Amino acid sequence: MARQRYHDGLALRQALPGRFLPFLVGSMAFLAALALAGGIAAHSLSQRWTHGAGAVTTVQVPGPTDPATTTAAMGQMPATRIDAVLAILAATPGITDTHRLSDAELRALLAPWIEQTGDASLPLPAVIELHTAPGQDVAASLLPRLQAQAPGVLMEHDSVWSDRLAALAASLQACAGLAVLVVMTVAVCVVMAATRAGLLTRRQAIGLIHALGATDSYISGRFATRVGLLALWGGLCGSVLALPMLLALSQLAAPFTAMGDAPATAPDWRDLHAWSALLPPALLWMLVIVPPAAGLTGWATTQLTVRAWLRRLP
Repeated sequence: MARQRYHDGLALRQALPGRFLPFLVGSMAFLAALALAGGIAAHSLSQRWTHGAGAVTTVQVPGPTDPATTTAAMGQMPATRIDAVLAILAATPGITDTHRLSDAELRALLAPWIEQTGDASLPLPAVIELHTAPGQDVAASLLPRLQAQAPGVLMEHDSVWSDRLAALAASLQACAGLAVLVVMTVAVCVVMAATRAGLLTRRQAIGLIHALGATDSYISGRFATRVGLLALWGGLCGSVLALPMLLALSQLAAPFTAMGDAPATAPDWRDLHAWSALLPPALLWMLVIVPPAAGLTGWATTQLTVRAWLRRLP
C-alpha cells in the first residue's frame, strides 16, 4: 500500500532530475547568504561606531594647570583651567560620562611620535573624553562656554565620520538588498525553466490525465512538491557551504564589533550558545531562514508556472 501511495505516476524523477536544480538553487542560496551577511555586517559596524566611538567628543585643554580666566580676573583663589572645564562639563545636560586621560594614557597614545622625537618631556594638554546621549549634540553650545573659562580649548567630535559611515552602511545594505533581489530573480527564472522543461518532457502523460479529469491543483501540486523539496535541499546545501566563510569573516570582524575576542577553548558545536559566540544572532537566523525561503520560492514559482501552462491545454 505504501508503494502505491507514493508511486510517482507522472515520472517526475525523470522530468525533474534531483541533481541539476538543487545545484543551481544551492549556488543562488550561497550568493544570497553572502549578500545578506554583508548587509548585516555593514549595519552592525555602523551601529557599533554610532553608539561607540561616534558618540565620543574629545576636549583638549592646553595649559591645564594655569588659572582659569574668570577667577584670575576677579582676584579669587585661582582655579585651574582643567577644574573650570570639568565643572562646566559636569553641569551640562546631555553628557552621560566624562573621562580625563591620565598622563600614562596620553604618553601611551603619543608613544610612536614621542619615540621618534626622543623627547618625553613635552608639555601635554589635558584630554577629556565625553560620552553624549544618543541624538545629543552639545558641541555648538558648549565650546563658547569652555573657551570663556579656558581660551584655546579645542573640541573634536566624530559625528562627521559617523555620518559618513552611516551613509556608507546604508549604501552597502542597499547593494546587498539589490544583490539578493537579483539572485532571487535568477532563481525564479531557473525554477521556471526547469519546470517548463519537465512539463514538456511529460506533456503526453499530463495531457492524458488532465483529459481524464485530473485537476490543475493536483498536477501543479505534484510538480510544486517535487520542486519545493529540491529547492529546499539546495538552499540547505548553500547555507551549509556559506557557514565556514561566514565564520572566518566574523572572526576577522570581531575586533570591530561587539562580539569580542574569539573563545580561548574549543567550543562544543552541539551547543547553540557556542554558535552564538562565533556568529551574530542575525546571521544565525539568516542561515536558518534561507533554506525554507528557497523551498517556498520554488514551490510558489512552480505552482504558478504549471497552472499557467495547464490553462493553455485544449
